[in-house]
Amino acid sequence: MKIVDIKVMKGPNYWSNKRHKLIVMRLDLQETEEKPTHKIPGFAERLEATFPTMYEHRCSEGAPGGFFSRVKEGTWMGHVIEHIALEIQTLAGMDCGYGRTRETSEKGVYHVVFSYYEEKAGIFAARAAVDIAQSLMDSTLYDLPACIQKLREIREDERLGPSTGSIVDEAIKRQIPWIRLNRHSLVQLGYGKNQKRIQATIASTTSSIAVEIACDKEDTKNLLEAAEIPVPRGAVVYDEDDLKAAINKFGYPLVTKPLNGNHGKGATTNLTNWDEAVIGFNAAQKYGRAVICEKFITGRDYRVLVINYKFVAAALRTPAAIIGDGVHSIQQLIDIVNSDSRRGYGHEKVLTAIKVDESTLNILKDKNLTLETVIEKGRELWLKTTANLSTGGTANDVTHLVHPSNIFMAERIARIIGLDICGIDIMAENLTEPVSENGGAVLEVNAAPGFRMHLDPTDGIGRNVAEPVIDMLYPPGASARIPIIAVSGTNGKTTTTRLIAHIVKQMGHKVGFTTTDGVYIQNQMMMRGDCTGPISAEFVLKDPTVDFAVLECARGGILRAGLGFHNCDMAVVTNIAADHLGLQGIDTLEQLARVKAVVPNSVLKDGYSILNADDDLVYKMRDELDCKIALFSMDENSPRIKEHCDKHGIACVYEHGYITILKGNWKIRVDKVTNVPITFGGKAEFNIQNALAAVLAAYLRDFKIEDIKLALETFVPSPAQTPGRMNMFQFKNFSVLIDYAHNAHGMQAIGKYLGKVDATCKVGIVAGVGDRRDNDTIELGEEAAKVFDEIIIRQDKNLRGKADDEIIRLITQGIHNIDPKKKITVLKKESEAIDYAIKHAGKGSFITIISDVVPDALDQVMKYREEEEQQ
Repeated sequence: MKIVDIKVMKGPNYWSNKRHKLIVMRLDLQETEEKPTHKIPGFAERLEATFPTMYEHRCSEGAPGGFFSRVKEGTWMGHVIEHIALEIQTLAGMDCGYGRTRETSEKGVYHVVFSYYEEKAGIFAARAAVDIAQSLMDSTLYDLPACIQKLREIREDERLGPSTGSIVDEAIKRQIPWIRLNRHSLVQLGYGKNQKRIQATIASTTSSIAVEIACDKEDTKNLLEAAEIPVPRGAVVYDEDDLKAAINKFGYPLVTKPLNGNHGKGATTNLTNWDEAVIGFNAAQKYGRAVICEKFITGRDYRVLVINYKFVAAALRTPAAIIGDGVHSIQQLIDIVNSDSRRGYGHEKVLTAIKVDESTLNILKDKNLTLETVIEKGRELWLKTTANLSTGGTANDVTHLVHPSNIFMAERIARIIGLDICGIDIMAENLTEPVSENGGAVLEVNAAPGFRMHLDPTDGIGRNVAEPVIDMLYPPGASARIPIIAVSGTNGKTTTTRLIAHIVKQMGHKVGFTTTDGVYIQNQMMMRGDCTGPISAEFVLKDPTVDFAVLECARGGILRAGLGFHNCDMAVVTNIAADHLGLQGIDTLEQLARVKAVVPNSVLKDGYSILNADDDLVYKMRDELDCKIALFSMDENSPRIKEHCDKHGIACVYEHGYITILKGNWKIRVDKVTNVPITFGGKAEFNIQNALAAVLAAYLRDFKIEDIKLALETFVPSPAQTPGRMNMFQFKNFSVLIDYAHNAHGMQAIGKYLGKVDATCKVGIVAGVGDRRDNDTIELGEEAAKVFDEIIIRQDKNLRGKADDEIIRLITQGIHNIDPKKKITVLKKESEAIDYAIKHAGKGSFITIISDVVPDALDQVMKYREEEEQQ
C-alpha cells in the first residue's frame, strides 16, 4: 500500500459541511486491492484481538459489532484503515468517530476520510493506521502501546490547554468564530474589527499594568497590605545574608518563591530550619535572582476566581498525595492512585497522573524516605510542594460555601490589582467565615489563572467559568462577526467579487477581499498571486481594520483544506463549467458542482444563497440548502424565475436593457446596462451576469438603489479595478484586450463579446495548461478557432505536468478540428507573443491576450501605449 497524499481539512469542505476537522488520505492499495479482508487468513481474528474496543464501531450495520461483521464478510483495506485511524486516536484520549472511505476513478485508489482532534495527531494516525493494517495482514508485531503514547504526546503538545479550550468551546456554543494564532494558546475570537484575543486566560481586555503587578509579588503584597487585605509578612531576599535576616525577623515556618513566578514554579513551603530554607531559596532562584521569603500560613489552600470583577468560583486544592496502608511501598501507592480511571496523561482527564520528579524525590529525601519505603497505615504523604492539578493535585469545589465577606474581599482585590480575570490564592482553615477573622491570608494574586480546577473538580459541582469570560468580551448586543459574502463558481468569480467589494466600499465600509490576483484591504494589495484559498480568507478575517469581507472561493482551496471560515452571510455561485476536471478526484461536472456547493452550504440560516437560475447545476443546489434563496437570470421570462417570484422570492434579471430587481411581482429597475462600464455597452453578456449577482447581493444587504446605481457606474474595467478582466487598450490603429479566460467556457464568453465587435482581423494569444485533460485543451483550441481569425499559441510559465510541445500539439489539434487552414504562430514566451502581435497588428485589428501573468502583460501593453503617445 502507498499513501499518495494527505490533506487536512479545517473548515467546511467537499466531504462534510458540518465536520470541519477531517483528514483526507489518498491511498493506493496496489496489490492489496485484490485482497479484501475475508481473503486474508486470520486477519479478522488478529484485528479483534488487537482492537477489542472496536466492537463499539457500528459501521453500516448500525449496531455494536457491525464493523467486525463487515470485516468477516469482506471489506477493502481502505475501510479498515479508516476505522484503525479513528480507534487509535480515541484510545489516545481524542474521541473521533466520523469516517468515510470512497473509491476514486483510479482502480485501487481510495480517499480515506476521518475526523481528527489535533492536526498533527490526525496525520500521524493516518500513517500509523496504514502500518498497523500492514502488520495485521503480514501477521507481524506492531508496538501499539508506543503508538498510542506517541499520539498522547502529540495531543498534549498541540492542543489548547483546558482553560483556553473551555473559552473556545463556550465561544463555539454561541456561534462565535475563532482562529488559532499560534501553536500555543493565542486565539482570536470573532472576525475583523469585532475580534477579541485571549492567551491562556488573559484577554485583550486585560490590563497589561495589572498583569505586571500580579507578576511582581512584592508590589502585589504592598498594594494589598495598604488596602487592609490580610497578607503574610515577608521580604524580598537576594542572597543568603538577606535570607538569614528575614528568618531572624519573621521566624519559622517560612515559604520561598520567585518574585516573578507563577503556577507554583520554584515555590517551597513549610520550611522549618536553615538547611530547608537554603534549598528553597536556591529552588526559587532558578526563576530569578529576587526571592520572596515570607511567613508560612497554616491552613488549607484555596483558589478563588474573579471574572469581570465578579466572584464566580472557589476551590480547595490539595497537592498530589498518598495515604499509607502499612503494606505497599510509596511507589506502589503512587501506582495505585494513578490507576484511578479519572487520572490520565496531561490534561486528557479530570485528574493528572502523579509523576515522580525531582521535587518528589527531594521531599522524600528530606523525610528520610525512598520510593521503596512502606509508610504506616493512615499517614498522608504529600508528594509535591504545590497543589497544582497539572502535577497530580486534586480540587474540591467550595463555591457555594464562601462567606459573603470573602466574596467582597476577592472582588475588591481584583479591583485593587486591576485584573478582569483574576485568580486569588488564600491560605485559611476555611472560607465559610471571614479570612480576616480566622487567621488566614491572601498569598498571591494570579494573572492567567487556570480554569481546570473549576471546570472539572475532583469533587463537587463543575462551574462553567468560561461563560462569564465570553459575557465580558461580548456583552449582550455586541457582535463577534463581520458580514461575509463568499463568491464561487467557475468563471466570473473575480469580477463579481471585485464589483461587490466596490459597492460595499461605496457604502462606507472598510472592505477586505480576496481574488485570483491578490488580497486587498481597502483596495490596497496586501498579498499578490492566486489568493482564493482558506489562508487568504483568514488573512482578511484576522485584519482588525476590516468590517466587511468579500471572499472569492476557488475549487483548489476547498479541496486542499476547506473554507477559511465556518459560516458566511451570503454566497454567490456564478456558474459551473468544465475546468480543472480530472484533478484531485474531481472528474465530472456534477462532482465539481458539489465542490462549489460547499460555499452556499456554509451560509447562515438567515442568510442568502444567490444562485444562477440559468445554470442547471447551480440552480439544483437550492434543493440541499438550509438558508434563504435568491436567483439571477439573463431571462426575465425564465420559468424558474417566475416560479420563484410567484412564491414571493427575490431575483435580479436582465430585462429590456435594464438590471432589474424582482420582488415577488414588483419590479425595481436599478440601471440601464449601457450605463454600466463593465458590460461594454451591453456587449459583454458575461459581465451583465456578474453585475446581476453583485446587485442582488447589495440589494439583500439593504443598500439603497441609488447607491447601488452609482457604484455600478463608477466601477470601470481597468488595470486598477479589474486587472486581467476585460482590460481594453485603444491604440491609434488597433485595439488590445487582456483577459484571464483560461477555459473553454471563458473562451466562449469572450467569443460572444467579440462577435459584437467590428474588426478587420481578430487575433488571439492563447495557451493551454498541463494539468487539464487532453480533451479540455483540445476544446480550448476549438473555441479559439471559432473566435479568432489568427491565433498565436504561447505557453504558461508553469506547465503543470505536461511538456510544452504536447500542449501546443493539443491546442493545434483543436484549432484544426474547426479550421485546418487557420493561421497559427507559435511563440512560447508570453512577452514574445505580445511583441509579435502588436508589431504585426494591421489597421482596424483587435488583439485579445489571454494572459497567464496578468501584471506582466499589463505592464508590457501599457509600455507600448505610452511609447505611441510620445511619438
